[in-house]
Amino acid sequence: MTKAELVDGVAKKAGLSKKDAEVIVQTVLESIIESLRGGEKVELRGFGSFRLRDRAARQGRNPKTGEKVFVPAKKVPYFKPGKELKELINS
Repeated sequence: MTKAELVDGVAKKAGLSKKDAEVIVQTVLESIIESLRGGEKVELRGFGSFRLRDRAARQGRNPKTGEKVFVPAKKVPYFKPGKELKELINS
């Protein structure tokens, strides 16, 4: 599913215009991003949670040249599906 398909689905379900649905979807996504940037965990009951994980710095390799490169430490977003979502998918 793409963002455009999600907007269409929200518009149809809620009886809104596509423009209004797009604002809603964009606002939700921006809120999740801002919370993660602030170091907060985002939990959507019945769906799952978003959080950040720390990746340590490491020595990598350029696959084209074989040259060693330093990969700095960084934070990466991580999604953990909730119990209800897992059950709905597997039933």
